[in-house]
Amino acid sequence: MLIKTLSVGEMETNCYVVTNENTLHAVVIDPGDESNTILDYLEDNHLHCDAIFLTHGHFDHVGAVAAVAEETGAVIYLNRQDDAAVRRSFHFPFSLPSDGKNYQDGDRIEAAGMTFEVMETPGHTPGSVCLKVEDALFTGDTLFRGSCGRTDLDGGSMDDMMQSLKKICSLEGEFEVYPGHMEATSLLRERLFNYYCRRAMEN
Repeated sequence: MLIKTLSVGEMETNCYVVTNENTLHAVVIDPGDESNTILDYLEDNHLHCDAIFLTHGHFDHVGAVAAVAEETGAVIYLNRQDDAAVRRSFHFPFSLPSDGKNYQDGDRIEAAGMTFEVMETPGHTPGSVCLKVEDALFTGDTLFRGSCGRTDLDGGSMDDMMQSLKKICSLEGEFEVYPGHMEATSLLRERLFNYYCRRAMEN
C-alpha cells in the first residue's frame, strides 16, 4: 500500500491517494480542490481510481469530487448525515449522486483490492468518519497532530468530539494517523501528548 498526500486548495486540505501497488488501483480520500492536480497524479502513475471516500461534507473536502468522479468513474462514499440534502447548510455543499453510496459505522468496504473499515466519529460534523486500512487511519478533521477539529460550526458538538476521540484512542494496535490538514502523526503520540485525547480518555 502506498499513500500519497496532495495538499489542495486555499485551506491546504490533505487529499490522499491510497494505492494498491500490486494492481495499480487506488482510492482517493477527500478530493477537496484542484481536480487537475489529483487527476494528473493518477494519470502520471497509471492508476485506476475505484472509489472516492469523503471523511465529511465540508466544502474544503468535497470541492473536486464531481470532477474526479466524472473523469474516473469512481464510486463516491459519504455518511448520510453530511449529505447536503440532509443538512441544507452552506457548510455542506455536496449531495451524493444517485449512484453514490452512504457508509456508516462498522462498514467494511472492499476497494482497489484493499479493505477499508468505517468508524463514525461525529463532533466536527454529524457525519464525520475515520477510515482504517491496514495500519493507516485517515481521520479527516476529527483528529490532528496535537489538536482536534473545531466544533463551533453548524452541526458541531464538543461532547460528540470527546466521545469520538475516546473511540479513536481506544483502538487496539498502533496506527499512523493521516489527518485532513497539517502533517501526519501516530496514534501513540496523540494518546500521550494530545490534550484533547488525554481529556477524552479521562472521561
